[in-house]
Amino acid sequence: MNNNNIVVGLDVRKKTIAVAVLYPGIEQVSERQMIDNMLENIEKLVRRLAAQGKPVFCYEAGPCGYPLQRQITQLRYVCEAIAPALTPRRPGDKVKADRRDAEKLARWFRAGELTIIRIPTREEESVRDLVRAREDALGDRLRARHRLGKFLLRQRRIYRETKSWGATYREWLRTQRFEWTALQQAFDAYVRHVDEADERLAELDDRVDDLAQQPMYQVPVRYLRCLKGIDTLSAMTLAAEIQDFERFQRAPSFMAYTGLVTSEYSSGQRVVRGAITKVGNAHVRRILVEAAWHARLPSVKIGHTLAERRKGCPLEIRRTAYKAQRRLYRKYWRLIHRGKRPSVTVVACARELAGFVWAISWRFPPIPTTA
Repeated sequence: MNNNNIVVGLDVRKKTIAVAVLYPGIEQVSERQMIDNMLENIEKLVRRLAAQGKPVFCYEAGPCGYPLQRQITQLRYVCEAIAPALTPRRPGDKVKADRRDAEKLARWFRAGELTIIRIPTREEESVRDLVRAREDALGDRLRARHRLGKFLLRQRRIYRETKSWGATYREWLRTQRFEWTALQQAFDAYVRHVDEADERLAELDDRVDDLAQQPMYQVPVRYLRCLKGIDTLSAMTLAAEIQDFERFQRAPSFMAYTGLVTSEYSSGQRVVRGAITKVGNAHVRRILVEAAWHARLPSVKIGHTLAERRKGCPLEIRRTAYKAQRRLYRKYWRLIHRGKRPSVTVVACARELAGFVWAISWRFPPIPTTA
């Protein structure tokens, strides 16, 4: 950080922005104000500070997204979005206010204590939003199925033949009739909600499949599908969420980004490691954990479906994928035999799977991006 810059910390909210200005050569914030979160007010602030020197802006990435960063960048000034989960927190500081948060951002940014995140382009963000909409639809369907299942359980309508939500289960649902009109109407509403959720999810699945055929995602998706447990939708989620794999120079840094590394609280001779940090991208973490459940399946034989997915891919990619398949299988059962719970074991496998995803990503062709 150049000490000759004017550092501006911004605490962004839906309607307002708290501003803290740290001028060169001054240790304490000397200007504080609150402005409305409107384009003209932001531009007015930027131009006023630019008349006094060279301003550099920073704010925590959050629900307001990146329009603020893009607006200030278009005005040809630096604006960085900060990873909120990695912002320092003082244990004894129990006071939180927008102005205080803006001041802390300005001081920490000048000191180089903040982690800057990569801003996606508008095209990348649009693809990511579509993938997340599909993930939301998947969650909506799960909740709709749970509501219907709990409703049937309250009425002692229990399906015992095969697994739920297969073809025979749906046939059984269509045969259900209730004595009371209100009860029948409630049942029909729950079934209709499930059907609508299925239709929305199927539509979004088709949209994501279409995206996977675009040139910028076609090769990454094809390579990632070589890994056991990762098919088109999972590969597309990884590609859309991470976009630029090259920013991770080492596998451990990518593992840390997924939040699958263990936390640690050590002092002196005492070393204590706890649960995973869960810092970073939760969508990527979910995909890796779901894929890691396939590690418990036999690793020597390659099924027909997996062989088809690997057909035509470079030999090095196929070797890496097979190495991952064998290694994760051995790791899963080794930890199970040590008495580890399956859920803990799968997370450990997901962490190593992240390393193989990183290794394969270095074979991706450069992805052209537009601002």
